[in-house]
Amino acid sequence: MRFRLSANGGLSRGSTSLCDAYSDAIRGEAQDTTRFRNQPHRTAEAQNPDTAGSVIGKLCVSLHNTHIITMRIFRKTIIAAALLATSITGMTAQNTRKEADGLLTEKNSQTIYNKELKADVVVAGGGIAGVCAAVSAARHGSTVILVQDRPVLGGNASSEIRMGIVGAKGDQNAEAGLLEEIQLRNFRHNPLMRYTLWDDAFYSTVICEKNITLLLNTSVEDVVMDGDRIAAVKAWNTNAYTKYLIKGTVFLDCTGDGILRLSGAKYRHGREFADEFNESFVGENGGDSKTMGNSILLQLRKTDEDHPFTAPDWAYHFTDDDFNYDKPKSTIPGVKFNYKKPFPKDNNYWWIEYGGTINTIKDANDIQFELKRIAYGVWEYMKNHPDGRCKNYDLDWIGSLPGKRESTRYVGPHILTQNDVMSGGHFEDVIAYGGWTLDNHNPEAFHSKGKMSVEYTTPTRFGIPFDCLYSVNVPNLMFAGRDISATHMGLSSTRVMATCALLGQAAGTGAALAIKYDTTPAGVRRDHIAELQDMLEDDDSMLPYRWRKPSALTMSSTTSEENMILRNGIDRQWDGADNGVWVAPGEESIVYTWKKPVTLTGARIIFDSEFKYRSKRMRKFEATTERVEMPKMMAKDFRIEAQVKGQWKTVYEGKGNYLRLRKVEFAAPVKANALRLVVDSTWGAEKAHVFAFDAL
Repeated sequence: MRFRLSANGGLSRGSTSLCDAYSDAIRGEAQDTTRFRNQPHRTAEAQNPDTAGSVIGKLCVSLHNTHIITMRIFRKTIIAAALLATSITGMTAQNTRKEADGLLTEKNSQTIYNKELKADVVVAGGGIAGVCAAVSAARHGSTVILVQDRPVLGGNASSEIRMGIVGAKGDQNAEAGLLEEIQLRNFRHNPLMRYTLWDDAFYSTVICEKNITLLLNTSVEDVVMDGDRIAAVKAWNTNAYTKYLIKGTVFLDCTGDGILRLSGAKYRHGREFADEFNESFVGENGGDSKTMGNSILLQLRKTDEDHPFTAPDWAYHFTDDDFNYDKPKSTIPGVKFNYKKPFPKDNNYWWIEYGGTINTIKDANDIQFELKRIAYGVWEYMKNHPDGRCKNYDLDWIGSLPGKRESTRYVGPHILTQNDVMSGGHFEDVIAYGGWTLDNHNPEAFHSKGKMSVEYTTPTRFGIPFDCLYSVNVPNLMFAGRDISATHMGLSSTRVMATCALLGQAAGTGAALAIKYDTTPAGVRRDHIAELQDMLEDDDSMLPYRWRKPSALTMSSTTSEENMILRNGIDRQWDGADNGVWVAPGEESIVYTWKKPVTLTGARIIFDSEFKYRSKRMRKFEATTERVEMPKMMAKDFRIEAQVKGQWKTVYEGKGNYLRLRKVEFAAPVKANALRLVVDSTWGAEKAHVFAFDAL
């Protein structure tokens, strides 16, 4: 192997410095000329004749008459030169130190990188709300940048926190749309329901969208304003040492903590006085800065034998006295009190909660440590209890990043209150729904001897308006998740993650409409709210008090009496009605015909993903070998055929389907007299169950 030496003591062809070459020679690693090519000439010593490093260069230059030396001779020469150089280090130490220090500055070495990005919609926060917002905006034509300050997506539901996904009560009220898509994707590719693979269900959903640029490990640091509008956000990526300037048209805050408050957007924090919004459930506990606290969870593993456990010295050490206090039952109909239950069967352990009496943002580090102390102490108490309640359990996982329930809430044109929730939320601009209880947690949390939370039964579905999703004073700022415009009591229901997913999907779709019509979110509310509602329902997001409108082509077709049910717009079982058609593999059962040929470009299908099958949500006990199965009544393989000039032609073929909503586009438009759906196989049932089949 041969190397050419340059006259200044460096390697020719723009190679690395001789100091680097010396190190390589010592290690015997310089075996290929390619490692020394196409690199910037970065040595200070080789350019300064007063440095010790230049001695090596001068000695090598003494061999320049031959121009070419072998690698073996080169190594020996470099080593000898280095030994000689050390004898004069003392004379040049000061200068060498000075130059070396210079290498560590921004003057001649780039440590911090700067990038400028631009998109139609900028989404801050990659929890469930942020993911759904980004994906929905992207699918409706907007370019999107999603900024997430963690290495994974999913927020409170991710492997880092592992909060359970809950939402509206009752199977028929199960949240569909993007949340169901993500859960089904996880169900298909993660049959053992491992949390790290669950993270990748979110990741896959995002990166498969060509319109989304995903920035993980990136925190929003500041906001750049243009008058009363946000022009850009400044962000910092901790992994890539990169500062971003991210320009956009619509900005969507899904961080939960409301970082885009830096724009000057109005917001609320803490509990309102009862008389401010006439909220009777507040009682005397209002008018302060207290919030619901944060939680760190435990996950247990079932075992065949007992393994002792000793908590760290810094952990709390609990006794029965810390849990055996009076537990009065509510005398109010529809209200229940929740308390600490340190038993393995009650293994959510949401009540390992703290921080509501201080600031869940500013005091986050203190809250995290306190929760760790509590969590280890709780497990030690459970594991070592004389009654043996956890004899056959081990601690499989303990959280480090607390899950948050509440911090700040933006102010929109409408503030959702207790009364809105309890009255059913009949809003003209309804874009999502909730159905969780008004679940008001005690700010004292774990350290309280009283009730951990008070739950007030709500309607199984109540509407949430679009007016809760955009700022009252920053025209291009939207929000979704637990920072929407709501009172403390209103938030106690809407904060749960299935509801947040619906809010994210609605906000992202609304942002895309704002881009489409070159307007503000307020303009969407004023001029395009009906279009937004139609788009959401078409994307399988159910809205209260209205049903989806099937396509005009579908309504103009002729079909059997049995298939007419597919035109009612109710894409689920509802109030005892099936609302679907059962299709046996190979059976010709869903056929639409037209008197004259029509031009068809695609189809929309809703398969039954079995909402009653709640195991689609992550397990509380992770360590298990039990595999989950896809909903058996879903179509696995299917075809769409068009009748062209009397002949049936396959225009789309779906293999290995695992999704509830399928919007398919034909390879080319087709002019046909009829269209039919053919199911070739299911995931185990004798027949597939179909809720909708629309011609497009």
